[in-house]
Amino acid sequence: MAHSEPARTAARRTRLLASSASSASSASSASSAVRRAFGKAHGAVPDPVTVFDDEIPAVANLDPDLLATLRRAATDAAADGVEFFVNGGWRSPEYQEQLRRAAVSKYGSDKEAARWVSTPDTSAHVAGNAVDIGPSDARAWLSEHGAEYGLCQIYRNEPWHYELRPEAVDDGCPPMYADPSHDPRTRR
Repeated sequence: MAHSEPARTAARRTRLLASSASSASSASSASSAVRRAFGKAHGAVPDPVTVFDDEIPAVANLDPDLLATLRRAATDAAADGVEFFVNGGWRSPEYQEQLRRAAVSKYGSDKEAARWVSTPDTSAHVAGNAVDIGPSDARAWLSEHGAEYGLCQIYRNEPWHYELRPEAVDDGCPPMYADPSHDPRTRR
């Protein structure tokens, strides 16, 4: 099924990149180097893309239910003047491992890195079940409306990380974990 992104997206993306080039990504220079080394084919997102960018593997390889729900929410948010950008989505196991190694280097230990980056075998990104959304107005919109779609922030320390929880439509989003190291799914 073909999707078209809102008409303002290209102009908005240009303004977003020009006005906040230094804050478009909170990644360190090491993480930037990892993105460049692995490229789009492994799920790297060098510049924010929309949820409608089917040619970008980080978007195209998301779980189909997550992607459809995300696109529905993004379309509704656009009606409110808010645009969603994907800063991270599906990742190859190799890319996820490089991100984990960069986090170990940055934070000094596996234990501290686990607060920010999961291993390839436990990462919801590798499974295509997680998406990192920006900018802040999109995250604020999802914080307010996400449960209506089943889109929930999972980790308190990662306001950009959303996963599909269909039961949230009726029951609200589940309580957040402090960080990935507290998530039972990441403890294998």
